[in-house]
Amino acid sequence: MTATGTYTPRPGAAPLPRMIAAQTALETRMLLRNGEQLLLTVVIPTLLLVLFSTVDVVDTGPGEAVDFLTPGVLALAVMSTAFTGQAIATGFERRYGVLKRLASSPLPRWGLMTAKTASVLVTEVLQVILLTVVAYALGWSPHGDPLSVLLLLVLGTAAFSGLGLLMAGTLKAEATLAAANLVFLLLLVGGGVIVPLDKFPQGAQDVLGLLPVSALSDGLRDVLQHGAGTPWGDLAILAVWAVAGLAAAAAFFRWE
Repeated sequence: MTATGTYTPRPGAAPLPRMIAAQTALETRMLLRNGEQLLLTVVIPTLLLVLFSTVDVVDTGPGEAVDFLTPGVLALAVMSTAFTGQAIATGFERRYGVLKRLASSPLPRWGLMTAKTASVLVTEVLQVILLTVVAYALGWSPHGDPLSVLLLLVLGTAAFSGLGLLMAGTLKAEATLAAANLVFLLLLVGGGVIVPLDKFPQGAQDVLGLLPVSALSDGLRDVLQHGAGTPWGDLAILAVWAVAGLAAAAAFFRWE
């Protein structure tokens, strides 16, 4: 015999941490199965690193080209995942009603955004590992404090994530697709990723230096290439972008 109530159903939501973990795993699997997202987040940064490190196309200044390029490509990888990829994916989820349905589930809306952010971080860890291995194979010699690098990457992720969610939550999906890709290309060229900012006119340098990708790439370059201390100026720029982007996304994001 079995005790009374042994098989009595107990309907209800799973614990919140378990729901967020499950949604994070789902978001990560969906991202890694998407060929276009992999092209944007993995293939393009890796090809750029290999191409410009082995072919003398851009004057990167004194020293090995890979030492200049690797920090910039790491910044590009963060931007491609936290901004471009997340904006496009979230924009189309919003268009097709996926976000509306998820918002009505037991997982709270902030929990869904937390899961998306965690998925971005997981993807970035994989990107950093891959790009680091490739860079070492090309002769990269990094310096500096790993903690400063981690702080730059976290603030850069927060800044780009806020901007990506703001774009995805306010524009139509097609407009988000076009705008996110356009911004990616413009910042690739003018954000100090491949082409040093000192190749631009002085006035342009002052403006471009305030962009999040410029602050992230310059900060990483100061630490990893030059062995400098904590780049507080670049961190401050990223912090301003992070606070402004996340606050604007929270205020203006539309779920449907």
